[in-house]
Amino acid sequence: MLHNLLERLLSGEGGPASDQIGLGMLMAETHNRIRERMNLALRPLGINVRGFAVLLALPMYGPISQRHLIDHLGIDKSTMVRIIDELEDGGLVARERTPQDRRAYAIVLTRRGEQILSEARRAAEDVGRQTFGRLSDPDRRHLIDLLRRLAEHE
Repeated sequence: MLHNLLERLLSGEGGPASDQIGLGMLMAETHNRIRERMNLALRPLGINVRGFAVLLALPMYGPISQRHLIDHLGIDKSTMVRIIDELEDGGLVARERTPQDRRAYAIVLTRRGEQILSEARRAAEDVGRQTFGRLSDPDRRHLIDLLRRLAEHE
């Protein structure tokens, strides 16, 4: 159930633009709830949503520099350093020198990282079913299309 203020704003109560303000608040509330569920599901694995995103990216992009991970994931530099440090401390990733530039490092998934990624995918699938299972496939595709249009609008 949504809190009273949000419901009132979405209904247009509250003056000009209250429904747009309410829509933004609804999107933020939805994001926060899903992120909280995901973090709770991932916590036993020793990672959070951001760490999971990095683990997901590594098999897609292969050994990759932190700089390129930042570009692909849209995470700021200091946050990325912290995430990689946490994942490395947990034995999930390693920093390895790149053959092309001995001064540079590539982030690679370790065997333990592969195992945790597999378990995290299952946890994410469960959270996804709980969260989006009420939506039909056409509704899910429509939601994705709408959110993409909002995210890509400049």
